Amino acid sequence: MKGFIRTFLALFGALGIAVIAIAGFRGDFTRRTPIEIFPDMDRQPKYKSQTPDTFFPEGRVDRIPPYGTIPFHVQTDQPYLLTGKMGNMWGTGIPVTIDQKLLARGQERYQINCQVCHGETGAGNGITSQYGLVGAASYHSDKYRQMADGEIFNTITHGKGQMGPYHHIDVKDRWAIVAYIRALQLSQNAPANLLPKEAVPTPNKP
Repeated sequence: MKGFIRTFLALFGALGIAVIAIAGFRGDFTRRTPIEIFPDMDRQPKYKSQTPDTFFPEGRVDRIPPYGTIPFHVQTDQPYLLTGKMGNMWGTGIPVTIDQKLLARGQERYQINCQVCHGETGAGNGITSQYGLVGAASYHSDKYRQMADGEIFNTITHGKGQMGPYHHIDVKDRWAIVAYIRALQLSQNAPANLLPKEAVPTPNKP
């Protein structure tokens, strides 16, 4: 009986030493690559957003969604919301509720995605113009003041000229940006009849 206990303890001790030698102490720091029996998904074979990789020809892991695909959470029964078109024409109007919250969201998304080229006021004088990227549109020109809301939405979605597509921005956020662009335009070119009376200058009487 004593021999059995000794053998059992010896084997149990050897097994414990082997497990510690192979798995190591969790939380210990070492320069050697640990051998993990239970890695607990600490290291997964996955791609992380906006990282380079040689697997794809473009050298990046972010993939452009196939043309015509729609995110699962977007309703497909509102074609104007998704395309900016009413039939075969560019539509006018913002198909989401316009309030202070939407404009604040549009300002935030504009500052993140658009301001670097189009500038803080939309005059086309963003920071990139100081580094040789010229030609960004000024929203205060007649062309863009008269452009339909749907066409601006489409330009954000698919890009135009040297401007790349921004279809990764949520659909409602794109419309929020359109609403904020309209606010920027009004800030520089508001019709007098839309101004409060105290903001309209009165002519000097002789």
